[in-house]
Amino acid sequence: MKLDRIDFKILAALQQDGRMTKLRLAEAVNLSPTACWERLSRLERGGVILGYTARINLDAVARRTSVLVEIMLKSHQQADFQRFEAAVLGEPGIVACDATGGGVDYILKVVADDIDAYQRLIDRLLTQDLGIDRYFTYIVTKSVKSTQAPLARLP
Repeated sequence: MKLDRIDFKILAALQQDGRMTKLRLAEAVNLSPTACWERLSRLERGGVILGYTARINLDAVARRTSVLVEIMLKSHQQADFQRFEAAVLGEPGIVACDATGGGVDYILKVVADDIDAYQRLIDRLLTQDLGIDRYFTYIVTKSVKSTQAPLARLP
């Protein structure tokens, strides 16, 4: 999908305030409400906008433990990656997973009730024969920054 300057303005505005009304969005990007609505609908249909969510302060709701995990697989065939990734997609406690180049195959972010719950998740992954060779656990002691890439700096 080809995006122009106006599309990026729409995305940047929504990234700042996903709850803004369509009228306010149209004003922010200097379009008529109808033209803005058409562009917004195209961005949603095209899969550029995946959805609208609220950012929740988990500590205000319940105490959770965040853990970063480096994963190295034993084998690096396409089927190995697919099997591992399918298992990750089925685990709600794994809130982020990035495949990486270099010495580590994946970096996971896990949010669990506590360390015991995290270890049960890891044990479950290890018993599923996913080809995990090694994993390294890093407990998050403080979240310093957590944002999306700022679209305002893109074309």
